Amino acid sequence: MKLYYSDLYTIDLPDGHRFPMSKYTKLRHNLLDKGIVAESDLQSVIPCSKETLCLAHSEQYVDAIFQGTADYMTIRKIGFPWSESLVRRSCATVGGAISSAYTSLENGISGNLAGGTHHAMTSSGEGFCVFNDFAVVSRLLIKEKKVKKIAIIDLDVHQGNGNSEILGNDDSVFIFSMHGEKNYPFTKVPSSIDIGLNDNTTDDEYLQKLKDILPTVYEFSPDIILYQAGVDPLKEDALGRLDLSMKGLHERDKMVFESTFSRGIPISIAIGGGYCKNIDITVEAYSQIFSTAITVFE
Repeated sequence: MKLYYSDLYTIDLPDGHRFPMSKYTKLRHNLLDKGIVAESDLQSVIPCSKETLCLAHSEQYVDAIFQGTADYMTIRKIGFPWSESLVRRSCATVGGAISSAYTSLENGISGNLAGGTHHAMTSSGEGFCVFNDFAVVSRLLIKEKKVKKIAIIDLDVHQGNGNSEILGNDDSVFIFSMHGEKNYPFTKVPSSIDIGLNDNTTDDEYLQKLKDILPTVYEFSPDIILYQAGVDPLKEDALGRLDLSMKGLHERDKMVFESTFSRGIPISIAIGGGYCKNIDITVEAYSQIFSTAITVFE
């Protein structure tokens, strides 16, 4: 299984910043140390170009990020201080998502060891998201006529408002988001299907709702699934507010992979959110996504 990774995914942040930037490097090492993937499975990333980013974002916004001229409120909403390394990181993340999507169309499955930047909108970023990887990928695949229909399955605990703001009126894209109803973002942008969950939702209720909705996603007859596999529904997650167990996350991913594989639909994975105070728990949950995928597909 080919996975995409870059050292550019990790940048320096001010002391005390709440985003766990170390998780990307830790995930890479965890996957290799456990033998889930081999070094040869990890592919290098080609950063996304400005031209391609502008398929989903306004040129004015992209220029402001590239040139460091975005105003204070724009940067504050993103949640990261501006730096040249942030620009490189953001372009690399989208580049990894593009390569993962191309590879999944060839091999049936692939993944990016970052991404799921579903809060970034046409002319702004927010929630630690600068550019929207799935929106760029969707626009690019349609433009290049590699696919006719795309479905986004977004199981991050936070609703993918940016996905819906950019792609919500695109008939070629179906967006399913299942998230914490009272969690960030507090103003939701409607998706094709939104399932808002109560705080403290546990495994059984979560998995039943997912089982009930997935067939509707496949009725759209997508040519590819873009899977935002955020692990922040985990009970231990500092920003999650749901009560899923590690086993529940495993069953979630297994359900998505088995239902996709059985229909012969390629799937491209982004890791999405994960914010446990003990970041090693988050990393274990991320690793489990890919071990589950490999077990199902291989």
